[in-house]
Amino acid sequence: MPVRATMPEVRRSVHGTPGIGRHRSRSDDPMPSSGAGGESVSAIVVAERLTKVFKSRYGGLTTVAVDDVSFAVNEGESFGIVGESGSGKTTTARMMLGLISPSAGRVEVDGIDVWEGEREERQTLPKIIQAVFQDPFSSMNPRMRIGRIVTEGLRGLASDERRTEAERLLEMVGLSKRSVDVFPRQLSGGQRQRVAIARALAMEPRIIVADEPVSSLDVSLRGQILNLLAELGNEYGLTTVMVSHDLGVVRQFCSRVIVMSEGQVVEEGDPDRILREPEHSYTKNLVAAIPRLPGEQ
Repeated sequence: MPVRATMPEVRRSVHGTPGIGRHRSRSDDPMPSSGAGGESVSAIVVAERLTKVFKSRYGGLTTVAVDDVSFAVNEGESFGIVGESGSGKTTTARMMLGLISPSAGRVEVDGIDVWEGEREERQTLPKIIQAVFQDPFSSMNPRMRIGRIVTEGLRGLASDERRTEAERLLEMVGLSKRSVDVFPRQLSGGQRQRVAIARALAMEPRIIVADEPVSSLDVSLRGQILNLLAELGNEYGLTTVMVSHDLGVVRQFCSRVIVMSEGQVVEEGDPDRILREPEHSYTKNLVAAIPRLPGEQ
């Protein structure tokens, strides 16, 4: 049976939020809440009964992609959403990002209702939450140099300031300053994914949603990108939502995970516990699909 993802007890962030770059448009303070001993605690993403129904344009057929999903993501947490293709994980992430609207339910990001909030508040969301997708090349203008791509979302910068900022961001993700002058086609898949991460960081967000960020990369590169995301999260106090079909990837990266199947949450908890003792048959299949070395349990 599917289970409703319970709202976890909100805990204090283990990282500060010092900022990624020059400034922040919003206050660096997390959403306040009373905790034991008067400590400030926060949940930076709250989804309540999210539902998404897609209707066929040629008839009355409908597909329920996400069905009554609830969860909360704590400030500074690495949170995983895992499931196979068609599970609803990416649709859930896109509703969180404001890319598609829910049919029912709501999602708040840093206290802002992504779809029903005041327009002025919703316009600040790109400075709070950014995404890194599976195929960065498809979202890059092939005629635009990397320096321009990385700083595309920034406004009011002179050309020399834009170049300096692009060089700084590229160095943050392990690329050479010289990369500002090349085109996307001149980079490898791993390098393009680093550019995508730099572009997301340019907005100085508090949340990164990484949707299958390593699934299209060679095995030798996957660990590098995951390590980069983890290092950036630790250094800048980022909250990261990792969306993946691979429970093994989520285990390496996340402290808490929900498992989705057919649009519903079927299991949730600590990824190590889920790997050791999966409860739902669907989760057991995901665990069985994780590649293992000979003799590894």
